[in-house]
Amino acid sequence: MNDIVLKAEGLYKVFGRGADDAVKKLRNGASRDELGGATAAVIDASFEVKKGEIFVVMGLSGSGKSTLIRMLNGLHPQTAGTVEVGGDSITGVSPAKLREIRRHRISMVFQHFALLPHRTVIDNVAYGLEIQGIDKAERLKRAAKVTEIVGLGGWEEKYPSELSGGMQQRVGLARALAADTDVLLMDEAFSALDPLIRREMQDQLLELQQELGKTIIFITHDLNEAMYIGDRIAVMRDGRIVQIGSPEDILTNPANDYVEQFVQDVDRSRVLTAESVMRKPRVTVHEGSGPRAALAAMREHEISALYVTKRDRTIVGWVRDRDVLDLVRKGEKSLTPAIQSDHGAVSKDTPLVDIFIPSLEAALALAVTDERDRLVGVVPRVTLLATLGGEPEAATSAEPVIEPLPTDVVDKVLGASSTKGDA
Repeated sequence: MNDIVLKAEGLYKVFGRGADDAVKKLRNGASRDELGGATAAVIDASFEVKKGEIFVVMGLSGSGKSTLIRMLNGLHPQTAGTVEVGGDSITGVSPAKLREIRRHRISMVFQHFALLPHRTVIDNVAYGLEIQGIDKAERLKRAAKVTEIVGLGGWEEKYPSELSGGMQQRVGLARALAADTDVLLMDEAFSALDPLIRREMQDQLLELQQELGKTIIFITHDLNEAMYIGDRIAVMRDGRIVQIGSPEDILTNPANDYVEQFVQDVDRSRVLTAESVMRKPRVTVHEGSGPRAALAAMREHEISALYVTKRDRTIVGWVRDRDVLDLVRKGEKSLTPAIQSDHGAVSKDTPLVDIFIPSLEAALALAVTDERDRLVGVVPRVTLLATLGGEPEAATSAEPVIEPLPTDVVDKVLGASSTKGDA
């Protein structure tokens, strides 16, 4: 099954005289400054957008991102290249066909809301359905449901002038959602909002995405916004896409100096996750292992504590060398009395901002688990701090949080117990 909803290939948009000649020059290596009277807004842009993902196009003013998004629904006809939505080309189609595509395949949320001032909230939300020819009862029913979803229940009969900026943008979002198109285009949709309202709208968009699974192409000049909401990001500069990747890819493996400078002030703690910085545990021990086996493992790897797991690597807890040493001295066969269950593990998709406190409270490198609660890695504090400081290579292994017992003490006890058959 093909999960590509939108595909753009070799897109060019040149304004001014001699546009076709300008494209030829660009393909032959000419720069934007060598085009004479023509202005190249988008140059050789190619990408695919998968079903259910938020694909963010990010760039500074003049980078070509807003021109690009308008080419995706035919508001700007492309000078060269193709755009396909659901496998159907919108390149060179008739005006009637293009209007049909906009009604049913692509909807758009604008930066400045674009609400109809003489219509109520519910009628604004239902407008796209009206254009689609849906009967009044059905469109009002669907509009009411979406209005409730975006948090505007009870405001259906208000007019745009009676709403705050954030509420007006919710109406615009609801209108686009109600149309139930294959692709939702959002052009700087939150840029006109105050910072606090903007963050609320970002959070709501992500909540809606969890529920509705829409395919969204989101335009922004704000890198932190792109990193926060995007599944993948396309970075534009001077009309060209210079890198496409996940937020983590963009942040940790910038394609060039421009992208590296662009991301240097990003809040890494909200972009990177536990999975992106975790290390493989030096050693773990099975819950059925005896005290001598656990103590020998800690001695060999020069650590003071380790995680105890089941056969499937589910975490049981952790043990400390001093507690295990006491069991060995007592001739205990089971490790259970020394196991502490307060391991404070985090899931692998936990943002770094949310693992500071667990990391400080953990007696050893913080455990990271998968969706089945299996141990998949650890995050040492030194690695966490080095990563947030932009130097993840500064720490590559788990550090002992507790001072290990002297090796001669451990060797003496293990030697004295060597005849006691510890499993």
